[in-house]
Amino acid sequence: MIQPLDTQSLLQRLDQRSRDIFREIVEGYLTTGEPVGSRTLSKSGIALSPASIRNVMADLTELGLLESPHISAGRAPTHTGLRLFVDGFLEIGEPSRDDRMEIDDRLKSAGTDIEAVMGEASNILSGLTGGAGLVSSPTRDAVVRHAEFVPLGGREALCVIVTEDGDVENRIVEVPEGLPATTLIEAGNYLSTRVRGRTLSEVASDIRLELRSHRAALDQAASSLVEQGLAQWSGDAPGRGRSLIVRGRANLLEDAQAAEDLDRVRQLFNELERQQSLLDILDTTREADGVRLFIGAENQLFPLSGSSVIVAPYMGGGKQVIGALGVIGPTRLNYARVIPMVDYTAKVVGQLLSTRRKKETNG
Repeated sequence: MIQPLDTQSLLQRLDQRSRDIFREIVEGYLTTGEPVGSRTLSKSGIALSPASIRNVMADLTELGLLESPHISAGRAPTHTGLRLFVDGFLEIGEPSRDDRMEIDDRLKSAGTDIEAVMGEASNILSGLTGGAGLVSSPTRDAVVRHAEFVPLGGREALCVIVTEDGDVENRIVEVPEGLPATTLIEAGNYLSTRVRGRTLSEVASDIRLELRSHRAALDQAASSLVEQGLAQWSGDAPGRGRSLIVRGRANLLEDAQAAEDLDRVRQLFNELERQQSLLDILDTTREADGVRLFIGAENQLFPLSGSSVIVAPYMGGGKQVIGALGVIGPTRLNYARVIPMVDYTAKVVGQLLSTRRKKETNG
C-alpha cells in the first residue's frame, strides 16, 4: 500500500531559494509539458547565475522532487514533487465565471433525467479539463421502512424494499427450486428488522458480519437469501445497481508522444474498461471531505499509467454522499483550474438530483 507523503516535513527542508526555483520549474512544466532548464529560470527573474540554479536543481533532484526525463539539462517534477507542489504551493480558488456559467447552463439544459445529467457532467469535465470525465450513477440509499422476499415461482424471488418516503423498489434474486415459503418469510423478517429506520449502507457490513460469524438465527438458505438481497441493493452484484459514464478517452492520447507514453495510455484504456474498479476508486470519496487527488502511483488502480485522478463526491437532498465524479488525465493537469472545477460540478449535479427528488416526492 502506498504510504501518504509527509509533505510538511519535506517542505521544511527547502530554503526560500529552493522553494522559488522548485515552484518556477513545476509551473513551467505544467504550462508547457516540457522540462525546464537553468537558462530559462535565470531569464524568468530569479537573481542567480545558471550555475547556481543548476546546483539547487541538483539538490532538488537528490530529494526526489525533480527528474531529468530526457537527455537535456532541463528538469521536470516527479510525482512526489507534484504532490508537494499541490499540498504546499498551490492556491485553490473558485472556478472562473465563464467555467461556472458553462457548467450551470449545460447541466440545467440536461433536465432532471439522471442518465442525461450524468452524461452531460462527464462531457463537461472532459471538454473543460482536457482529460477523461468520470461520473458514477447515484446510489439509492434512502431510509428503509420495510423489506420482504416474495416468491415468483421456479427459481426466482422478489426482494422488496419500501422506503420511508414511500418508494417501493424490487430486485429479483435466485433461490433453490422448491425453497419453502417459511424461509422467504424468515429472511424477510430478519432483513426488515435490521434495516428498519436506517439505510442499507449503514447496516450492510454489520449484517454481513453477523451472517458470516453465524450469530444470526438463520439457516443456510435464509442467510444466503439475505446476502443476495444486500448484494443486489448495494450494487455489489456484477452488472447490477451501479453504472459509470466515461467520456473523452481520446484526450488521453494527445499527450502521448513517445512509445512508452502510448504503452501507458493503452494500459490505462484497459483499466478504464474495468467498470467495477473505477467505481471502487470513485467510492473512496464517500469517506472524504471534498475533492481527492491521486498522482501517479498514489492511485492503486492506475499506478503505472503516469496519470492523475481528481474525484469529488456529490450529495443528495439529505446531505448524504450518493455518487462521485472526476477527471483522469496526465500528471501535468492544470490542478489550480481542474480541482475547483470538479468540486463545483459535483455540487451542481447534487443540487439537480436533489431538485428532481423533491419534485418526485411532492408529486
